Amino acid sequence: MNVAIVGRPNVGKSALFNRIAGRRIAIVHGQPGITRDRICAKCEIGGETFSLWDTGGIVGAGETHLTDKVRASAELVMAKSDLILFVVDGQDGVNPMDRELARLIRKLHKPVLLLVNKIDDPKHEPRADEFSALGFENVFPISAAHGRGVPELLEAVENFLPAADLKAQISNLTHPIAVAILGRPNAGKSSLINALLRDRRAIVSEIPGTTRDAVDIEYEREGKRFLFIDTAGIRARSKHSSSVEVFSVMRAEKTIKRADICVLVIDAAEGIKAQDRRIAALIQNARKACVIVLNKWDLVRTNRTQQQTMEDVIVNARAELFFIDYAPVLVTSALTGEHADRIFKMIEGVRRAVRVHIGTGKLNRALRAAFAANPPPMVKGKRLKLFYATQSGGNQSREFAPPEIVLFVNSPRLLTQPFARFLQAKIRELEPYLGLPILLSCRARLDRYSERNARPARTRGISSRKR
Repeated sequence: MNVAIVGRPNVGKSALFNRIAGRRIAIVHGQPGITRDRICAKCEIGGETFSLWDTGGIVGAGETHLTDKVRASAELVMAKSDLILFVVDGQDGVNPMDRELARLIRKLHKPVLLLVNKIDDPKHEPRADEFSALGFENVFPISAAHGRGVPELLEAVENFLPAADLKAQISNLTHPIAVAILGRPNAGKSSLINALLRDRRAIVSEIPGTTRDAVDIEYEREGKRFLFIDTAGIRARSKHSSSVEVFSVMRAEKTIKRADICVLVIDAAEGIKAQDRRIAALIQNARKACVIVLNKWDLVRTNRTQQQTMEDVIVNARAELFFIDYAPVLVTSALTGEHADRIFKMIEGVRRAVRVHIGTGKLNRALRAAFAANPPPMVKGKRLKLFYATQSGGNQSREFAPPEIVLFVNSPRLLTQPFARFLQAKIRELEPYLGLPILLSCRARLDRYSERNARPARTRGISSRKR
C-alpha cells in the first residue's frame, strides 16, 4: 500500500515524514522548496507495512524552472497512492494554494486525511475548524515537530491498511543491494537513475544541486532487488552557498557508509576534476566496492572510431584515479540510455568477486616471491618480515565485503603504504577482485630466534626474584 504526503511548500511535510518513518530521512529546513524528489520509506503499523512517500511542495514559488517538475512528480505519486495525507499550515490559515491543491486532490477520488499541522498547543486546536472549508471529512490537528496528534493519525492510517500478507512479508526478508549514486553536481546522477529504471523517477534539471535529499529508490530486476540511493552532488565545502547544501553533502557522505556498492558518476565531457578525486578518496577510505561511470558519452563521441575514443576516455580516467584502479569503468550516456544497463552486469561481477578465495599455499608462494624480488624498505633500522599469510573469511554480514589478507609479520608498524600497495598489486595478479579494495591486516608474531632469546630472559627474571 502507498501513502502519499502532499501539500504546498513549507507546511511541514518532511517533518511529518520523518516522524512517521521514525528516523531523519528527509531534510527539514525553514527555507521553502527544500524537498524536490519524491522520497520513500517502508513503515509499519500494527505489523502491517506500507510505503510512505514524501513529495515536493506543490504550487510553490522559488525556482520556476523546477516547479513544474516537482508538481508533476508529486501528482504521479498521488495517482499511484492508496491514501493521501494532505498537510496544511494551521498557523497560516487557509491559503489560496491549499484551495487549488484541494481541488486537484478531489479529482483523484482517493481517500484523504486532512492534517492541520503546527498545532503545537491544545488551545490552538480550534484553528483546525477553519480548514473544514476545504471539503474533507477527516481532519486531524497535529504537530509534526512535537508529535502531538500523530498517534491518533497513525490509528486512522491503520484502518486503511489491508490485512498483512504473510507471503509478501517473507519475500521481503532478503535485503536489497544498496547502490549509492555519487558524483559532482550536474554530473548526471539523477538522469542515470531514470535510465536504469526506465522511469522519470528522479527530478532532472540543468540547475546544479537539484537533488538535495538522499533519495532511496527500490527496484527489482530479474529477481534481484536493488536500493538505488540518489545523492546530492558533492562539491567542495568552500563553495557551499547555503546550509541546505551542507546538510545535503553530509547526507551524501553518510550514504557511502550504508551502501553496499558505490557508483561514481563523472561528467566525461568535462573530464576528471579535483572533486571527482576527492569523492573517489571518500569511497576508498570507506573501503567500499566501487564502479566508475563516465557519463555524457553523447557529448564526447568524435568523428574518430568510437572504440578508440572510448578507450582513450577510459585510459585517462584510470590515470587520474590511479588510487582506485580496482574499480571497473563504464562509458555511458544517461540521456540516451546507451550502455546504461551494463551497470547491472558490473554489479553482478563485483558480487561474484566477493566469493573468490585464494588458497593459502598459492598466496604464500606469491607473497614470498614478492618479498624476495622487492624487499621492503628499512624503517628505523628494521625491515618488515613475513612469516605467514592467509585470507580471512571476511565480514559475513556484508554481501560486498572486500577480501581481507592477514599478514603475520615481525612488526605491523614496518609496513609502509607504498609497499602495501605493491603487495596489493601482487595479490591482484592472482585474483583481480574486480571493483573491490583489498584489505591488508598485519598481526605481530615473533620469529624463532626472538622466541628463543625471550624465554631465558623471563626465566632469569623469575629466579632472581626467588633469591
